[in-house]
Amino acid sequence: MTFDVLKTVADTLEARREASPQSSYVASLFHKGEDAILKKVAEEAAETIMASKDKDKLHLVREVADLWFHSMVLLAYHGLRPEDVLMELHRREGISGIDEKASRPA
Repeated sequence: MTFDVLKTVADTLEARREASPQSSYVASLFHKGEDAILKKVAEEAAETIMASKDKDKLHLVREVADLWFHSMVLLAYHGLRPEDVLMELHRREGISGIDEKASRPA
């Protein structure tokens, strides 16, 4: 269930990239472009923060799902998939956050 759902969603997003904007919400976001997608990611991030501050666990889970979904739309817009993010997380496994951040170019 865990990774399969990410793959299924990513496959669906890829299929919607070239679809008519009238055919789906995702197709309409792709048609509107990066700024519209970024706006949705920012909106969902803010709603996630508010759900956390409200201490409502179910609401938090739902908002994080929205945030992940719209982040996946952003990845797909750039031709990326969840596997790319998972590979980066795997690369970082066992590396302290302080060391990993220090290794990034300034």
